[in-house]
Amino acid sequence: MVASNLKSETMDLMQKRTAIEAQMNAIISRLCQPGGPGLSGNLVDSEGFPRSDIDIPVIRSERGRLTELRNDHMEITEKINQNIQVLHSAKPASNLSLSRDAGNTEGSNGSSVTTVASPSSNGISQSDSSTTMDIDANGGIPFALVDEIANASPAADDGLQLGDQVLKFGDVEGGDDLLRRLASETQSNQGRPVAVVVMRHGTPVNLTVTPRSWQGRGLLGCHFRMM
Repeated sequence: MVASNLKSETMDLMQKRTAIEAQMNAIISRLCQPGGPGLSGNLVDSEGFPRSDIDIPVIRSERGRLTELRNDHMEITEKINQNIQVLHSAKPASNLSLSRDAGNTEGSNGSSVTTVASPSSNGISQSDSSTTMDIDANGGIPFALVDEIANASPAADDGLQLGDQVLKFGDVEGGDDLLRRLASETQSNQGRPVAVVVMRHGTPVNLTVTPRSWQGRGLLGCHFRMM
C-alpha cells in the first residue's frame, strides 16, 4: 500500500515537472528569440542607457520567473529521485520500474542507459508519458545541476540540457572541491571529448561533451550548480 501511494505521488510529481518544463521552455524561447536579450544578456546599450528595442520590465519579470521555475524544477526532481531510491530499496531483488508497472515493457532489462547522439537546444526536453514513467535508478548520486546553458554553446550542441543532473563528468564523480575539479577537468580536456553521464527525467543519459572555444564565454557555455 505504501509503495503504491509512493508510485502515485511520483507520477504526480512527474506531471508537475513536465508542466514546469513547458513553462521554462516558453520563457527561454521568448528571451532567446532573434534580437532578444537571451538568458543573461545586457539590458543596456554600449553607452549604458536602457535598451529601447526591448521591454526591460517584462524581460526582468520573465528572468525572475525562470529562476523560480528552475528552483521548483530542482526541488521536484530531487523529490522524485528520493522516491525512486525508496522504491528500489524496498524491492532489492527486483528490477521493476514504474514504466513496467504501468504496462510499458520496452527497455525492461533493468538498468537501461539512454545514449544521446543528436544536438539539443538550450531548453528543457519534455518526455512523453512513457519516457516520463521510465524510472530506473543506477545507484549514482547527482552532484551538480545544469541550471543555465547558452544557445549554440558547446554544451548545448553536444546534448546537455537545462535541468540535467550530473552523475559523472570525465573523472569527476562527486566528492570534495567539485567546482575546482570540474573546471580543471574541462580545461585539461580542451578539444578532447569528455564522457558525461547525467540523470534526465529519472533516466541516466550518456553524452560526449567536447570543451572548446566558441563565440561565448568559457569552454562549455553552461553553468553548474552544486547539489
